[in-house]
Amino acid sequence: MRTDQLVSTFVEYFEERGHRRVTGSTLLPPPGDSVLFTTSGMHPLTPYLEGRPHPLGKRLVNVQRCLRTTDLDEVGDATHLTVFEMLGTWSLGDYEGPLSLDWGYGLLTEGLGVDPGRLHATAFAGDGRTGPDTASVELWQGLGVPVELTVEDNWWSNGPVGPCGPDSEIFLWSGEGPPRSTPTRDDRWVEVWNHVTMTHRTLGDGSLVPLPQRDVDTGLGLERLASLLQGTSSVFACDVFDPWRRSVPALWTLDEPSPRLVCDHLRSAVVVLGDGVRPANTGRGHVLRRLVRRVLTVLRREDPSRSLEDLPEEVVQHTLDHFRQDMRTAEVLRMLREEEQRFDRLLERGRQVLARPRFRGPLAEEDFHYLHDTHGLPRELITSLRRQDR
Repeated sequence: MRTDQLVSTFVEYFEERGHRRVTGSTLLPPPGDSVLFTTSGMHPLTPYLEGRPHPLGKRLVNVQRCLRTTDLDEVGDATHLTVFEMLGTWSLGDYEGPLSLDWGYGLLTEGLGVDPGRLHATAFAGDGRTGPDTASVELWQGLGVPVELTVEDNWWSNGPVGPCGPDSEIFLWSGEGPPRSTPTRDDRWVEVWNHVTMTHRTLGDGSLVPLPQRDVDTGLGLERLASLLQGTSSVFACDVFDPWRRSVPALWTLDEPSPRLVCDHLRSAVVVLGDGVRPANTGRGHVLRRLVRRVLTVLRREDPSRSLEDLPEEVVQHTLDHFRQDMRTAEVLRMLREEEQRFDRLLERGRQVLARPRFRGPLAEEDFHYLHDTHGLPRELITSLRRQDR
């Protein structure tokens, strides 16, 4: 099942159960929000999860593109992406968690054809403040799905203060042969769908008070589930990366995991540009600049002549189309080339600075801080330049 089919199946399944589709917003959160980018499907819905009536009602479904800078150092493994899409459902004071889990099980097994024997669940075991999530445990046991109880891994919070509650996570077996062990003991169990029941609010002193409105918030990573359903070894092998997987290795010979990082960061840069962000030294523009420069640093390690000039229009257009962005492909490529030119000027300045006697020997932490704060040279670029000049 291709990702577009997966999306339509997901949305239609929940529309049949009374959910109204919310149009997914861009990566940019509403004005006044302190977060640089939308990090989850629930982010734009926070006011409604806290009690404001939603114009579409109490049952919602959507597809939301997200960006998480916290995952940048994880990119290159089998499951993490910088920009990804989240499929989500919400009950705003309507149904409870067990019904959400029952529907989730039905979609996976009947709608998407997942073998029930490849499923495992986790649920909240309880702690000194609240009891165990017995309702979710009983639901899973009734369906014949093994369930593992944890404390920290199955308590969700939206920060030190705010809504919180138990969650039940659904895992899919990605290994060969019959499933083994449990999700906390075997990383071949891949988390695909998290169902949170918001039951309490954390106060400033750490205490909990019950919420007047109990909500259910679920999130399912599209690319992660697509890769598992398509029988691939990683998110980079699912169909949304098809043109990138054809183009990047043909352009540049790289050892793993570098091709994954290059595909992810360039694809993410295209999406960020398509949502109206421009390179800058601070804020969202800095994240975009960091993505492009990390790509260029990786490409230039082996061959300083490598350039984004060679990037084909096909991969850019495919990404813009997938994320329903109307920016012109030529404009995206122009901005990427301009950012590469700025990077080249930074490289030249960096080489001149690093040639100074002070920086010819081993560098201390204070040297890295000085080079970054005074000359704008990040650690990974400094390391790369010194390697090239040996």
